[in-house]
Amino acid sequence: MELSADSLREKLQRDLEAEHVEVEDTTQNRCATSFRVLVVSAKFEGKPLLQRHRLVNECLAEELPRIHAFEQKTLTPEQWTRERRR
Repeated sequence: MELSADSLREKLQRDLEAEHVEVEDTTQNRCATSFRVLVVSAKFEGKPLLQRHRLVNECLAEELPRIHAFEQKTLTPEQWTRERRR
């Protein structure tokens, strides 16, 4: 599978049933080795941050060995709504 912001976004949306996903390639030359992601999913309800991040890491287990830097933010739909109101 090609490593790209689009491919990561599609996989996160599908596997985590996410209602919102943002993936940004943060590599200086956009060579797809560093990413920043925001994932909003009801699957995160009642889970602490570490468990949420583990869900994302499990989802991207095939891709992570090829990624140099990976930053993630995981929110429930309720948290996402509150954050957008700020």
